[in-house]
Amino acid sequence: MMKQVSILSSAVAAALFSQSTMAAVITGQVLDKNQQPISNAEIHVHGKSQSVVTDKQGQFKIDVDNKGQLHISKNNFIDKRVAINGEDQNVVVTLTPTSVETVVVYASALHKNSLEMISPVNVLAGDELKDKAKPTLGETLKGLPGVNASYFGPVSSSPIIRGLDGPRVKITQNGLDSSDASRIGPDHATSNDSLAAEQIEVLRGPATLLYGSGAIGGVVNVVDNRIPTDNIESLTGAAQYTHDTVSNTNTYAAKLETGNDGFNFHFDGTKRKGHDYDTPNFELPEEQEEHEGEEHEEHETANSVENTFIDSQTVNFGTSYVGDHLTLGVSFGRIETDYGIPAHEHHHHEEEEDHDEHEGEEEHEESVFAQLEQDRWQGYMSYALHDNWVENISLRVGYTDYKHAEIEDGAVGTVFTNKTTEARATVEHKLGLWHGMAGYHYTESDYDADGEEAFTPASVTKTNALFVLEERQFGDVTVELGARLEDYQIDSAVSMAEHHHDHEEEEEHHDEEEAEIINYSEDFTNLSLSAGAIWQYQEGQSVALSVSRSERAPLSAELLSNGIHIATGTYELGLGYHIEDGEIHFEPEDIEQETATNFDLSFRRFIGDFGYTVNFFYNDIENYYYQQNTGLVFDEEHGLESAADADEDAMAVYQFTSKDAKLYGIEFDVHYQVTPSALVKVFGDSTTAKLKDDEGYLPRIPANKLGSELQYTVSDWKFSLTGTHYFEQSDITAYETKTDGYTLFDASANYQLDLGPVDTQLYINVDNLTDELGFVHSSFIKEKAPLPGRNFSLGIRGYF
Repeated sequence: MMKQVSILSSAVAAALFSQSTMAAVITGQVLDKNQQPISNAEIHVHGKSQSVVTDKQGQFKIDVDNKGQLHISKNNFIDKRVAINGEDQNVVVTLTPTSVETVVVYASALHKNSLEMISPVNVLAGDELKDKAKPTLGETLKGLPGVNASYFGPVSSSPIIRGLDGPRVKITQNGLDSSDASRIGPDHATSNDSLAAEQIEVLRGPATLLYGSGAIGGVVNVVDNRIPTDNIESLTGAAQYTHDTVSNTNTYAAKLETGNDGFNFHFDGTKRKGHDYDTPNFELPEEQEEHEGEEHEEHETANSVENTFIDSQTVNFGTSYVGDHLTLGVSFGRIETDYGIPAHEHHHHEEEEDHDEHEGEEEHEESVFAQLEQDRWQGYMSYALHDNWVENISLRVGYTDYKHAEIEDGAVGTVFTNKTTEARATVEHKLGLWHGMAGYHYTESDYDADGEEAFTPASVTKTNALFVLEERQFGDVTVELGARLEDYQIDSAVSMAEHHHDHEEEEEHHDEEEAEIINYSEDFTNLSLSAGAIWQYQEGQSVALSVSRSERAPLSAELLSNGIHIATGTYELGLGYHIEDGEIHFEPEDIEQETATNFDLSFRRFIGDFGYTVNFFYNDIENYYYQQNTGLVFDEEHGLESAADADEDAMAVYQFTSKDAKLYGIEFDVHYQVTPSALVKVFGDSTTAKLKDDEGYLPRIPANKLGSELQYTVSDWKFSLTGTHYFEQSDITAYETKTDGYTLFDASANYQLDLGPVDTQLYINVDNLTDELGFVHSSFIKEKAPLPGRNFSLGIRGYF
């Protein structure tokens, strides 16, 4: 019996891990349309880790062990795929030049480049990413069509995609959730560092199939090389230094990579330290300028935003083994960041018995800053099988330990923690003429908050999901179908403590009474479906149409919030509560999922000197979760009361509610290569977001924008000038104020130095060239924190 088991196990091992006896050699040449060789084009065996590059004559040779497909790619050329039969073969491939850079989109799951995607996508990579990188993802990406930023100061700014933000936009790193607390509140910074990224991908529209119900509005995927997936043959590295004048910020970054005989190693680190940023002169809001017992006839002004400093360090290590079929790797990253939280004040009134002693003394305001710490482990395994229908099996796992402490007057105030475990297993396959991926996705998030600002109770959220994504070509048309079934479970211990103060009866029984604890547990089943097609009706031109239906269950903050959110200056209530006779009751009944039906229509041209991408979208959302002003205020002395009866320090009460909504608009990017040295771009977007049945607009929807960019290259110099106009935003709710329009001009110059083995660039970027005063409508603190003034970024970067 033991002998039979041994024989069977040996046969299985041989089938999975041994080299195939059917080895073949594919040779060939890659040419352009003028039949000139293309060097450094990448030849990749689809579904496997094998890849080579062409030599100066455009020639290549690669070993294969089965029939399949070669994927040939080169910057500024349209990718091409060539079928191979598993036998010795010689191929000649002609690539067509493209007017835009083609980049493989890692978040696509099916090895598609940016021009093959059915859903609209933008990719920032290379020097363009390095030039535009800011301390936060929101500020880095806000210039893209359809993308804006929440802007809670320049160090806490998250992406908004087509008017959707917060829990509806998934922030991932190498396909796994970033697992910070940025989805809980706008004052919580994302933990992703754009400076260390290889590329940043923005997927518009629902991407729930692969990334879960949190991606109902889109995905921002930060791609790095911390787990190398290609063999590194020699020591390479990069270093960068930048100085920003608007905040006196110095930024240092370095990266080293090396490898030998299939084993690879990676290191990167950044250091950023800056001070409060300067602005054009602006009027302070009345609540900031008025002191106790006095009023000002004239508004006070400021030319900087206090408490916007940053002191950040990141370090990342990674290693991997890359074989012909098997790839194994692991990485560890550590983030330590201190940053100021603007407009985050606590007002302390003097006790009545001390009134005479302190009469005339100004109200004291304490600034608050955050200490963010995160440890992140990631693991990766990929195995390319010999089997003809199973191409690849992969597994990504991650564990994140996140901590965000808010420091008030030198003492720890509120501490937020989030420990997340995530695993994604996928099988890439080919069934007849269909090529696709099936997988299982697991997440567990253990969130806790302790302190004055713990307005959301501790909770544990688990998801288990199965998903499938399939595509098939019908001539010039590629059809894509997908589905995801997700079990979403949330557990929490909800405290029903009364939020009243100074009531004599309560004070007498304070020691005897205990808050009622309700153990809350709820399960939701989220089903998401999608269908789409792209028609390459002419070489370099396509039209794409996609339809999706996505379901999302509420996050703990949307469902269970009950308390003061000091950062936004409001009292927040979740969907699970209702107010009756001035009392708050917890009755989470009949809560339905948010369901989005999204339509996308895209037109693209990416060949020749003239190109464009135009996207039209319509998103119909049932049970849209949003915060609505209740007309009540919360006072620390009297609890809930009418706004008409409250004093000026009372906080407005906002409650999450659900109503049907619709969002629709257009985004476009047009470019024209005027001469070989000059390129002109025009870009813009427009989003309208309303409640149905004429119930008004949704709150804090970004203003529309229209911009143009001129790029000019001469010798070793590269120049650019960009102007972006943000229109007035007057489509507002009853409790918002109109935001005036403004125009920002940005310029840059980059000089390429020849220093032998070191590829060196000197650069200067000027943001807000005209020192324009601009307020961000989507910001909770727009009147207190305008955009930075004129900023000169001086730097040097080198590669070896």
